[in-house]
Amino acid sequence: MKPPRAAIDALVEGRHDDPFSLLGVFAGPQGSFARALVPGAETLEAHDLAGHALGMLERVDDRGLFEGSLPGDPQPLRYKAQGYGAEWWLTDPYSFGPVLGPTDDYLMAEGTHLRLWDKVGAHWIEHEGARGTHFAVWAPNARRVSVVGDFNDWNGARHVMRRRGAVGVWEIFLPDIGPGRAYKFEIVAADGSPQPLKADPFAFAAELRPKTASITTAPPTHVWHDAAHREAWTKVDPRRAPISIYEVHAGSWDRDNNGWYLSWDALADRLIPYVVDLGFTHIEFLPVSEHPYDPSWGYQTTGLYAPSARFGDHEGFARFVDGAHQAGVGVILDWVPAHFPTDAHGLDHFDGTALYEHEDPRLGFHPDWNTAIYNFGRREVEAFLVNNALFWAERYHIDGLRVDAVASMLYRDYSRKQGEWIPNAEGGRENWEAVDFLRAMNRAIYREHPGIFTVAEESTSWPGVSAPALDEASRSNLGFGFKWNMGWMHDTLQYFAREPIHRRHHHGEINFGLVYAFSENFVLPLSHDEVVHGKGTLLEKMPGDDWQKFANLRSLYAFMWGYPGKKLLFMGQEFAQRREWSEDRALDWGLRCAHSHEGVRKLVRDLNRVYRNTPALHARDCEQDGFAWLIADDAANSVFAWLRKAPDAKPVAVIANLTPVARAPYRVPLPHDGRWREIINSDAQDYWGSGLGNLGGVEAKDGAAWVTLPPLATVMLEFEG
Repeated sequence: MKPPRAAIDALVEGRHDDPFSLLGVFAGPQGSFARALVPGAETLEAHDLAGHALGMLERVDDRGLFEGSLPGDPQPLRYKAQGYGAEWWLTDPYSFGPVLGPTDDYLMAEGTHLRLWDKVGAHWIEHEGARGTHFAVWAPNARRVSVVGDFNDWNGARHVMRRRGAVGVWEIFLPDIGPGRAYKFEIVAADGSPQPLKADPFAFAAELRPKTASITTAPPTHVWHDAAHREAWTKVDPRRAPISIYEVHAGSWDRDNNGWYLSWDALADRLIPYVVDLGFTHIEFLPVSEHPYDPSWGYQTTGLYAPSARFGDHEGFARFVDGAHQAGVGVILDWVPAHFPTDAHGLDHFDGTALYEHEDPRLGFHPDWNTAIYNFGRREVEAFLVNNALFWAERYHIDGLRVDAVASMLYRDYSRKQGEWIPNAEGGRENWEAVDFLRAMNRAIYREHPGIFTVAEESTSWPGVSAPALDEASRSNLGFGFKWNMGWMHDTLQYFAREPIHRRHHHGEINFGLVYAFSENFVLPLSHDEVVHGKGTLLEKMPGDDWQKFANLRSLYAFMWGYPGKKLLFMGQEFAQRREWSEDRALDWGLRCAHSHEGVRKLVRDLNRVYRNTPALHARDCEQDGFAWLIADDAANSVFAWLRKAPDAKPVAVIANLTPVARAPYRVPLPHDGRWREIINSDAQDYWGSGLGNLGGVEAKDGAAWVTLPPLATVMLEFEG
């Protein structure tokens, strides 16, 4: 039956909502009937995929519409087109059936599909005898969706997609389109208004900014060699393992000779050996997913599934992670489900409606970052984010996720004034939809990928951040493995920034942290957030002249490594970077030529070695029985001393003298008589200290020992027996 003229006009002009109903191959009474739209063609000959000619189609519209009967059952077709002296071949995408099936529809609609990245997005596959790329995108409220790219002159009339019923997913298989092609989605909203061209939310690669198109990719090619590393972590309780994290911004750790970003392979050659030498157990990257704006440091991501093009081939990130694993180093990614930018090519009003976000700004706008907030209560949005967490674990073998800005997700009134937020159904400020999402994400990660752990940056006293999210009875428990100890960070830096003469009046800033030190599984973070926006570097926060600044910093590091909790240090602070960090330049590596700076780096290296090799310092980081005060009340001398211990391990005494006055001898109570070996002294000459110490150790007698406490220094003594 001949379509109405209005339908033909809509089809030719790219306005038809369902081109698959008119184009392609259909069963006929005596074989098949084909209809194709090939603008510019004067003749069109149909062939099967093997190249056998099936017959000529008649041009029924001068704008390039052809149709006609063909022998045999419907099958995918290739056409030989001729027009105006030119000849070309094309494979008809409308002659292919759908790729997605009813099971995919059901799981997507239910929000329980745990392999969405295998189904949605762009995938180079073989389908019905042809190689090509399958495109699929969720846009349930769109009137029409087309895939546009460098293969169709960015013309939305060329490849309008098939809508899959009520699930709201659109798909099309484009034969002959392979890896490395730029594409976006052209979306027409329900009211007929065209939207800005949208990048693929599930794209595995993207163009280098300022360009914003997605890039088709081949299936992963990297062959992994990290089975031993991954297997080892499945057998470890990370709470009782040494975890010392080197936090890195991949774009500014170092640069090449032209001032450009290092590729993942170049980073692997330089960064991995450096971290191994320093003794860190993990590298934690600030977000590496695609983002348009360099000064956002990656936290304004528009491509959650794509490693940034700044660092070269997306497969390079897999090679980096594998290389780190083979060197015994884990890789943690900073992950940002708390907000997303409103760039026109991103998720903002994706199909003309508030699809990923809330329409009401009291729920869907983040005042701190001028960004949108995910609608965590929508099952498809929750699935999008949970799948992304699983994707990085599976595709790139990452060892952990550090989730950014969790506090901003948990409270509806976060950074909002009265009247700028909407209470929950019970009238409270808790964002239970975000809570349920975080619980679901953590359950999925720990269930699907044993050996991985998650870390929350959560700055409030929300109960149970690192408690298991097992059932509804524990609804507030979020299920993270660890939580950043923001209180420890704030109080400790505030204390160390004080002039030593005033510290006696603020003794409680150190003591208070031990009141709650075991309420969560904590990571002690001296992160990038503490060395930007005018805060100065850690060295510049320290009081006194240059010698005292370095002594204070070394004492802080030894104090931190002896304190219960896992460790995190931002890049550059290991050699006492002087300039505040900036994302647009490399670290000041020349400082390592100075003994003062290299001395700090040597101390960090030795602290990591001692921490990893001394069970008393890590095996009970998260448990009360791993800590005991030795001296908590000597405010007059600003001295602290405590014991770190673990079953079947030699205990370690950590003693900090936080004034520039040496104290010798100083009586320290110790639980065992006998020899206590000095394993760390932050005042050692090799670290650019004064060299005052205990000549290798002390003897404890009658429950105490007389110890030499160097100025502005922390020492560690391990019981030898």
